[in-house]
Amino acid sequence: MDSVDLQNMMLQKITSMPNKARRVTAYLLSNMRKAAFKSIGEVADELEVSKAQLVRVARVLGFSGYSELKDCLQTVILEQINPAAMLTKAVDMKDELPENILHVEHANIEDTWAQIDMGKIHEFCGMVESADTIAFVGWGISSLVMELAYMRFCVMGLQAVLFKRGSLSLVEQVRTLKQNSLLVVCEMPSYAIGVTEAIEEGHEKGVKIASITDSPAAPVCRYSDISFFVSAASPTFGSSIIGPLFLVHLMTSSLVVHLGEPARDALEKQAAYLHDERFFHPIFGLKY
Repeated sequence: MDSVDLQNMMLQKITSMPNKARRVTAYLLSNMRKAAFKSIGEVADELEVSKAQLVRVARVLGFSGYSELKDCLQTVILEQINPAAMLTKAVDMKDELPENILHVEHANIEDTWAQIDMGKIHEFCGMVESADTIAFVGWGISSLVMELAYMRFCVMGLQAVLFKRGSLSLVEQVRTLKQNSLLVVCEMPSYAIGVTEAIEEGHEKGVKIASITDSPAAPVCRYSDISFFVSAASPTFGSSIIGPLFLVHLMTSSLVVHLGEPARDALEKQAAYLHDERFFHPIFGLKY
């Protein structure tokens, strides 16, 4: 059973369920990744229902109990980030794959937009303004998202550093941060232990943490002062970065407006650099 089969099965049965069971099933549909890696007690507490209620819902859905349902949830979630399994599905799609990717990426942007809280964006801008240093951490494709954020922060004239795997581990790099720093992390599945340990190190030092991830169940959320959630579904490779990049575009655009004159001065210096014909061809237009 894949994620589509599981979702379709839940959707077919939810209409005939009593109200409480319907609420549980609706939660599982909307929070599949989150529920897959939480204990039965944690899910019961969040929904304010009994563990027995979760077991009954699992049986209505055709499982022997909640444990089997949870195993199924974990299996379909892990298959979503299994490149070999996704390649098999992509081959089956053949001609439909490009259009499917188009629909998925549109959905990623729409779902990311639906999860954006402008109050949190403004809070993040305040955290940036009060920080002496802003550091960025990512692993794998998530590091590409952080490179964009880092580049834009530098263009705005902010004191920014980008932590990457190299001669020093991420934990060792995070140890260099002072207390009045802000650590921004992007973490898409698969969640890396090295990133979690680095964020925990920053948290223990008293550094403020802002995370960008796909689920409240992501390990980095435990240590974050503020978290932003995105949709990163992909029919082929493990996670898409279109949703995260869209969020970073919104966050940095809001930030440049929030910072006002200091950011304007930095952008004017950048404009002068763009007119240096040793580096750019002005005749073709200048953007950064």
